[in-house]
Amino acid sequence: MSSSQCFENPPNLSSTCGAGRVEELAGLKTYVTGPSDSKRAVLLIADVFGYEAPKLRKLADKVASAGFLVVVPDFLYGDPFPMDYTNPNFDREAWKKIHSTDKMCEDAKPVISALKSKGVSAIGAAGFCWGGKVLVKLAGTEDIQAAVILHPGPMTEDEIEAIKIPTAILGAEIDHASPPEELKKFGKIMSAKTEFESYVKIFPSVSHGWSVRYDDDNEFAVKSAEEAQEDTLNWFLKHVK
Repeated sequence: MSSSQCFENPPNLSSTCGAGRVEELAGLKTYVTGPSDSKRAVLLIADVFGYEAPKLRKLADKVASAGFLVVVPDFLYGDPFPMDYTNPNFDREAWKKIHSTDKMCEDAKPVISALKSKGVSAIGAAGFCWGGKVLVKLAGTEDIQAAVILHPGPMTEDEIEAIKIPTAILGAEIDHASPPEELKKFGKIMSAKTEFESYVKIFPSVSHGWSVRYDDDNEFAVKSAEEAQEDTLNWFLKHVK
């Protein structure tokens, strides 16, 4: 969240959007969609605007239609980043401290445990922007089986070195938070690990956040988002079994 791109084209949040339902999971309000008895689950970790973003829930429904139980927890506890982030009364640093990626990573672990207690045997996760920073930490554990990190906030080489599971990183050509050159460098680090599959893909002519905050009137942006979402689903179909 080091770039103004993190806040461009914010979603119109809706508590009722999506084909799924909101229920409590591990103490968190969670958007849940897909077959409740599935042995395969996908955890989506939202960007700073949280779990009520319609396009994020639309993606959750798409992944669910492939047979996954998909959960989108409210890791921000009803406190998403404000749409009017330039308001001088808003303390950005205080917000980041309250909703740190370390805390969100810890909060994800009871969610994963709750899924396993329901009989889920394989879990994938996708993280977007701020959520990507959370997911790279989770990918350094064996709590989940596969990860897709989309247009993440800044990550470190140490975090990439620590990854233990099949991981795809989908980046934007126009991204100040995670420039293509940096993501390609991370790709080389991951590719040196032969024990799991990984790749980095840079989407041309799109900006940070495009996969879930695209402009509906921009045909190219929509197609690029759909391609990224398809890549995400295919990764889970391959590695979450």
